[in-house]
Amino acid sequence: MDTIGTLRSYTFRVRYAETDQMGIAHHSNYFVWFEAGRSDYCRDLGLPYGEWEKNGVFMPVVEVHCRYKSSLLYDELVTLEVFPTEWRGATMTFSYRLLHADGKLAAEGWTKHAFADARGRLIRHDNDFIVRLKDLMLSDQMTPAAQPAAK
Repeated sequence: MDTIGTLRSYTFRVRYAETDQMGIAHHSNYFVWFEAGRSDYCRDLGLPYGEWEKNGVFMPVVEVHCRYKSSLLYDELVTLEVFPTEWRGATMTFSYRLLHADGKLAAEGWTKHAFADARGRLIRHDNDFIVRLKDLMLSDQMTPAAQPAAK
């Protein structure tokens, strides 16, 4: 996956509620973690998602993928890397890597999003807000990363 913007990392612990009876993180949580990382990424840009909606820009997921490489376990410290990898037409793609504390890859994936208005109509990249977003992502002018304390 080629990065077209700044890569950001966020660290967290796998919570008990996110695991199955064997103490392994349930696969559905990976997509929740992707969303949390994407939200933090936008917040670090200085454009939290609520700001997008105030500007009439919504970003529904239109495709999603995750490849699981090795299990994440209860209370394990995990690093999530988030980075934009594609801008095309009225869509953009974020990619993700989940890493064990030793740096070993646990999973990787991506989410493709359409830019849409509140009625679900596609918005092209020449929209003023989207142009601002793209400029921020590609300029590497993000605010310092908020690294949440390990829980």
